[in-house]
Amino acid sequence: MHIQELVAVLEAQHIAGGHNANIKKLVFDSRKATGSDDELFIALKGLHHDGHQFLAQAHATGIRNFLLSSKADLPESNQIIVPNTLTALQSLASKHRLQHTYPVVGITGSNAKTIVKEWLSTLLSQKWQVVKSPKSYNSQLGVPLSVWEMNDQHEIAVFEAGISASGEMQNLQQVIRPTMGIFTNIGEAHAAGFANQAQKSREKALLFSTAENVIYRYSHHIVGDALTYHQHPATSWDIHCPEAAINFEVQGSTYRCTYQGKSLKLNIRWTNAWDIENLLHAVVAAWLLGESPEEIQRGIDSLKPVPMRLELKRGRNHTHILDDTYNNDLQGLSTALDYLKQQPAQKQRTVILSDILQSGKEPTALYQEVNTLLKNHEISRLIGVGSALQKHQHLFEIPSTTYSTVDDLLRATPHFGQETILVKGARDFGLEKVVRYLEEKSHGTVLEVNFESIQHNLSVYRQYLQPGTKLMVMVKAFAYGVGTEEIANLLQYHQVDYLGVAYLDEAIALRESGIQLPIMIMNVSWEHFELLSTFRLEPEIYSLSMLKHYLEVCPDPMPIHLKIETGMNRLGFEYEELSEVITLLKANPSIKVAGVFTHFSSADSQEEDGYTQQQGERFEKACQLLSNALNYAPLRYAVNSAGIIRWPQYHFDMVRLGIGLYGFDSSGSTQALRPISTLKTRISQIKKLPAGATVGYSRKGKITQPSEIATIAIGYADGYSRLFGNGNAYVLINGQKAYTIGNVCMDMTMVDVTGLNVKAGDEVIVFGEDPSIADLARWSQTIPYEILTNVSQRVKRVFVSE
Repeated sequence: MHIQELVAVLEAQHIAGGHNANIKKLVFDSRKATGSDDELFIALKGLHHDGHQFLAQAHATGIRNFLLSSKADLPESNQIIVPNTLTALQSLASKHRLQHTYPVVGITGSNAKTIVKEWLSTLLSQKWQVVKSPKSYNSQLGVPLSVWEMNDQHEIAVFEAGISASGEMQNLQQVIRPTMGIFTNIGEAHAAGFANQAQKSREKALLFSTAENVIYRYSHHIVGDALTYHQHPATSWDIHCPEAAINFEVQGSTYRCTYQGKSLKLNIRWTNAWDIENLLHAVVAAWLLGESPEEIQRGIDSLKPVPMRLELKRGRNHTHILDDTYNNDLQGLSTALDYLKQQPAQKQRTVILSDILQSGKEPTALYQEVNTLLKNHEISRLIGVGSALQKHQHLFEIPSTTYSTVDDLLRATPHFGQETILVKGARDFGLEKVVRYLEEKSHGTVLEVNFESIQHNLSVYRQYLQPGTKLMVMVKAFAYGVGTEEIANLLQYHQVDYLGVAYLDEAIALRESGIQLPIMIMNVSWEHFELLSTFRLEPEIYSLSMLKHYLEVCPDPMPIHLKIETGMNRLGFEYEELSEVITLLKANPSIKVAGVFTHFSSADSQEEDGYTQQQGERFEKACQLLSNALNYAPLRYAVNSAGIIRWPQYHFDMVRLGIGLYGFDSSGSTQALRPISTLKTRISQIKKLPAGATVGYSRKGKITQPSEIATIAIGYADGYSRLFGNGNAYVLINGQKAYTIGNVCMDMTMVDVTGLNVKAGDEVIVFGEDPSIADLARWSQTIPYEILTNVSQRVKRVFVSE
């Protein structure tokens, strides 16, 4: 769509400074911009971000086309001015959608939208060229970005749509305009935005006002009621249910049905009830769209579990691996490259890529486009796997090596070190073998950390801040046991103001990994003061002797943060000492006080509110004294996570976010936080034991009736306390509680799985949503901080992003 057409569609003001470019790519993050002539930068506004603040950066990349809500100083650029840029984006996508007449499937529901979309796309690709939503792009922003990818080479589209409040679905309906719909289910997700489940179902069903048919499971009666309410034409399906329009009769792995004189017989190897439901949604849609049983069966046979997310893992030789090995198409490659670009800039970026199958493009044009993507994302080198990449290797303008197979690549043992590696491949190529080869740890126990949950929690706390209040985030103690480098990089990407660590080695590691944010260190060994300026680090100074030593050994001192004692009685200057502090600072004008802070002892405790107020008053008094004497005002900060919510009058110039980022509010003041991590392991073995047998060390586990006992691969060396043994805790296996039996061992724990129908290799949830870290803390009579920070360094960390 050319610039002049965009202006006409949006009825926008146009400040013409560039030529009538043909817009193909939409960009809303300046860090993902490539500067190509066909890009349009959309300056989106939100509660805590405004894309208009990054226009200069976007312009510097070479972008010359901008969608704005106010005029800006952007030389030689097209400025399209509209009242609301998100609404304008949706209008553009809606216009783009109307230019294509092939079938469009819209998917909504509380759960499984992405899985159904991915599986349906796989089934449909046996016959047609498919365009689909990348990842979980189902929001007010994600949907128009997805629909914009439609082009004339596609033959069918599959898009998902999600809402969190009343009034949102009408916007997405205008963008997607589905000709067929799938309503997966209705559940508790985003329940706070609706009066009840019936209202939420009806709101979601608004997506299908243009659909000729909507597929749903008959037993989901609330979904059927919502479709009936809107008088949408619908086709129900179910299993062993004659009332459903399409009734699957199942015998073993064989699924049979007849509908409108046509018969379908399939072999489905999946056994999990959720997987079956998701797959049959996709099967029914593909069948009604005109795929043959043979094509559908071929698609089913190629299906694999959908990770639905990018996984960032630590690799050997100081590498990080971005694991995206479940599919490979241009759309997904672009998304993964955008994510890769967010990683620390100092590291080399390598892409390991398989041939791209079934793209619908002529191979030379396809790999020229891949070359452009790699160049624009500043990829250092390409390692290709597959005959097509070997044949077209000459098209790549970055260093490249290609191999026929994954095994050939592994036998060549290329060197990897100090780099971030994107591994992206079509399933047939088996690039997961490369990931396993590169991974740092092969321990079966994994701490899975969800970046979206961290971003959500960060946003929750930012909503409490007054305009201009800065945010320091604590990443000490290995970022509360999660992973310092990865969390710090995410925080840098989301533009927090300061990071706080406990020790110098933590800070140096952050600098070495590419973190540029200001860093405050709480406990610096005096003998290492001279390293502070080398790495641009700001120390906490808490005593006169420490301040004097710092001034003696640091001729070019970094700015400092003065800790004031107000009642915690741990570290800090007493008020009476501040006159001497002032004298020292005035005698050494080269040193700047960047911040003055204190630590409230009981900000989370309502019964101690009087004491907290006393601390606040003492702190204000000390800050006033220092500011008057120094003739400038250092940053003042006092409150921690609980205080951010409970004590807005003490936000001052900056707040200090710690455990709240990781999903815990010790004050109980908010229910909006999300758990960020899940500790997972596997069943190693299951034994059938008779009554009278015992389990584990000291024979503490007594078997009173014939039982099945599973050994799971986690023990106290992994951070799973011995206090959890002997039935004091449970784990979750396939959604079922399994209580511990016997003592927890160093590397293993035993749980009772009698009657649970589980097997060796099944996934075990040690903590997550259920049981939660708060549950484990209660069982062991401690606090969530200790549970989280106790997770051993030998446990593999995997960082996932939708």
